[in-house]
Amino acid sequence: MTPNRKRRISKTKRRLLAFTAVVGCGAMFYLLLNRLGFVMPLSEIPSVLCWSSCNPKQPVHPLLEGEQLLNYQQSLQKLLQEEDVEREKVSILVEKSHYRLTVFYNLQPIKSYPVVFGSNPTGDKLHEGDRKTPEGVYYIHDLYPHPSWSKFIWLDYPTPQSWREHFRAKLEGKINLLLPIGGEIGIHGVPMGNDTLIEQRSNWTWGCVSLKNSDVDEIYQFVGSGNLVEIVP
Repeated sequence: MTPNRKRRISKTKRRLLAFTAVVGCGAMFYLLLNRLGFVMPLSEIPSVLCWSSCNPKQPVHPLLEGEQLLNYQQSLQKLLQEEDVEREKVSILVEKSHYRLTVFYNLQPIKSYPVVFGSNPTGDKLHEGDRKTPEGVYYIHDLYPHPSWSKFIWLDYPTPQSWREHFRAKLEGKINLLLPIGGEIGIHGVPMGNDTLIEQRSNWTWGCVSLKNSDVDEIYQFVGSGNLVEIVP
């Protein structure tokens, strides 16, 4: 092998190593930004940028009339006839203006519960720390017992639509460019012995939906990953 050829091969290797290092560092930086809530996961880029579909999800549930709590004094187990329940047909509607969460079965309302929200409840959630409860159509990501609030039903916020609203708010100057989108939004109970937070409609969370512990325990039995949760103003 001639000296010139060796030099060309060596130069090519150095360029390849430099390119690999740049790509690796870029990927690590992107993953860090994603973890901190500044950018969406790579898999969601097409959806967020509307390369696939940019149509917001349409309302799913029929709204209940009035302020009443449907069948609140009755057992959800009995109302659903537990032995025949198909879990995938269970969905949830949260109406912020009525402080009401309703469990639906096959899009038919079954039972309502009183709920409260983030301490800044009016309007959609745009960033971490705004203490707003997000609005839109979500799916249950996971469920687990919570050491302070009985149970936690974790929603898949932020969705591609959440990211679009977040970036739009930044471009329009509504929120600071350095604010992350936030996460860990769910449905959970209250600190032990604090059911009065629900009874008095005290919006105390950082953005989650909160019920009495006995109520979230009851709902927890009939939902799982993938069940739909719709939150409306």
